[in-house]
Amino acid sequence: MKLAILGTGMAGQTLAGKLADLGHEVRIGTRNVAETMAKTAPGPFGNPPFKSWKEQHPEIPLVTYAEAAAGGEIVFNATSGGASLEALRLAGEGNLGGKILVDIANPLDFSKGMPPSLSVCNTDSLAEQIQRAFPKAKVVKALNTVNALVMVNPKAVAGGDHHLLICGDDASAKSTATEFLKSNFGWKHIIDVGDITAARGTEMILPLWVRLMGALKTPMFNFKIVQ
Repeated sequence: MKLAILGTGMAGQTLAGKLADLGHEVRIGTRNVAETMAKTAPGPFGNPPFKSWKEQHPEIPLVTYAEAAAGGEIVFNATSGGASLEALRLAGEGNLGGKILVDIANPLDFSKGMPPSLSVCNTDSLAEQIQRAFPKAKVVKALNTVNALVMVNPKAVAGGDHHLLICGDDASAKSTATEFLKSNFGWKHIIDVGDITAARGTEMILPLWVRLMGALKTPMFNFKIVQ
């Protein structure tokens, strides 16, 4: 399958690497290819610059957002939440229309330091903003409640016995995304929590997630829903 990953941070790198290893044709998109490759400073969380990752994954092309989205059958938004709408505009409405757009971003606001707050919450969400801006795209909110390493390898936490939450307005898109996440990453338990407005809740998990990461001293955890 041809897949587009928008965003060159840790989440984008992890998704792209895993999906390429699984045999998918993956392209990773950025705003400016030359500028991204020229960066030598560590990322915001101390991760190596993208250039170092790219040298280890020469088979994955780095292209513009528009070029990545144009060729992707499924598009993953792995950009920073505050930059997502602009990145998707650069990807192009025509390149997103009719496609499943898996939104894994969170509207985290680091302007006042740590812990971050949310730039949008309660009565709106980043996923809803994306769906309104790109009404022909089939936005599915997923993977935003776990660390990138858990996204692609849920078995790394409790053998995979925990839950992933997804939502979106298009039932068929959610079904396709659910099967994709199960068959490619090994997710066992995925709960459809409703239409795209449910992203208000899944995005608001992040302030708690950040606090838990600090308390547990690791990002390798997730939530399990018991009845």
